[in-house]
Amino acid sequence: MKNNKTDGVVRFTVSVPRDLAKQLDQMTRQKGYDNRSLAVADMIRAGLVEHRQNLGNQEIAGTITLVYDHHKQHVQATLTDIQHDHHEVIISTLHVHLDHHNCLEVLAVRGKAGTIKKIADELIAAKGVKHGKLTVTSSGKDLPS
Repeated sequence: MKNNKTDGVVRFTVSVPRDLAKQLDQMTRQKGYDNRSLAVADMIRAGLVEHRQNLGNQEIAGTITLVYDHHKQHVQATLTDIQHDHHEVIISTLHVHLDHHNCLEVLAVRGKAGTIKKIADELIAAKGVKHGKLTVTSSGKDLPS
């Protein structure tokens, strides 16, 4: 009979310096994990997600965050044109007026890592964009819970 709690679980030993283990235990408590294993599993998943963002054919999800001065000539038209050119990977947008001049735009994206990176670079480099950042995560399909 299978034990549902341990189905698919692999145990392995990791040796680390004592001070590093103490720091891990402290972080584990501060973040509210029940145990070290859960904390380490999340760190492994985060490392895998970060690694996959560099692999052009892997599917990723994420956000592209932009801050720009909407009074700068043509910035809104440029950003809109770029977004329309890539409507197949931009799944949602949020536009916020931060103050009289500045806007925050957040684009939810999903697609091939190389494509997403290229779109983010193009948007961030657009004249008038003050700051931009691509934040990548997994689509969830490739990661066990």
